[in-house]
Amino acid sequence: MDSTHVRLDALTKWCESQIKGFKGPVTLEKFSIGQSNPTYLLATPSKRYVLRRKPPGILLKSAHAVDREYRVMRALSNTPVPVPEVYALCEDNEIIGSTFFIMEFLASRTLVDPALPNLSTEQRHALYQDQVSILAKLTAINPDTVGLSDFGKPGNYMQRQIDRWTKQYRSSETDVIPEMENLIAWLPRHVPDDGARVGLVHGDFRLDNLLIHPTEPRVIGIIDWELSTLGHPFVDFSYWSTMLRLPRHTYHKGLTGIDRSSLGIPSEDELIRLYSELSEAPVAGNWVFWIAFHSFRFCAIVQGVLKRQLDGNASSPSALEVGQMAGPVAAMGWAAVVETIKT
Repeated sequence: MDSTHVRLDALTKWCESQIKGFKGPVTLEKFSIGQSNPTYLLATPSKRYVLRRKPPGILLKSAHAVDREYRVMRALSNTPVPVPEVYALCEDNEIIGSTFFIMEFLASRTLVDPALPNLSTEQRHALYQDQVSILAKLTAINPDTVGLSDFGKPGNYMQRQIDRWTKQYRSSETDVIPEMENLIAWLPRHVPDDGARVGLVHGDFRLDNLLIHPTEPRVIGIIDWELSTLGHPFVDFSYWSTMLRLPRHTYHKGLTGIDRSSLGIPSEDELIRLYSELSEAPVAGNWVFWIAFHSFRFCAIVQGVLKRQLDGNASSPSALEVGQMAGPVAAMGWAAVVETIKT
């Protein structure tokens, strides 16, 4: 979608009727980010906004839930968890062809390499501490107090997640990945106790989904809430930790092979201790289960990106490169299981 494929007059008219102070004319420019839901800079003569929409084409059931993104970000607007302000949701496909919402544009940096090569040692350490602090604040959110008590099903979260992502993976499968087959068989037999606590889960808490202050090492906004739901409060921290284990050569880079201490980046054990202290929620369950689960889940996500690329519905030009991560990610997760079995 760009200015040649959208009726800008219809979009402008809708925004002017729904957003206080909005005044056209408008221009649209697609961001390079947004593998799943296309995201655009929506500019007027006086202000910049962000437009996020469902992609075109046939979509997997429950995927691309921009309406859920809008709802959760609106619910978090007056909490310590930093999110851009959301202004309006449009579910009328006649406007631009699919559901979309408009949110605040935050002047910020988007960093993609967790090694943070352009930051100083002190800045790296501070930004990692701030990420853990944000995760602890998210853990502390009570869904009932922000109007999200019905945002997900209570209980059996991990089993439901395994079932869901197995189905999603099967729906977008293009080749057999042996390690993914191993994870699909292993995970249901090793689900830890879900625990009594239920919290708000972002679902894709990675560095590239965080808006970083233009000059300071701190997070000013969390975006891409498409996979958010209610579940075990430990999910986001363990997912973030798993993503840091990714290889260096894949599209989403990890820290494998990096000397963290020389860069001022805390070790995995140090991150776990800090999170436990700040959240007052000690890490639960078998650590290797969480690594295996998130590897399995991320494999299913990037496999979906690959399928959309092959079907011609990909949002990003890097979709093929992202999709090719499926095999290495599954291998990473299964290797963690095998290593634990050996020891």
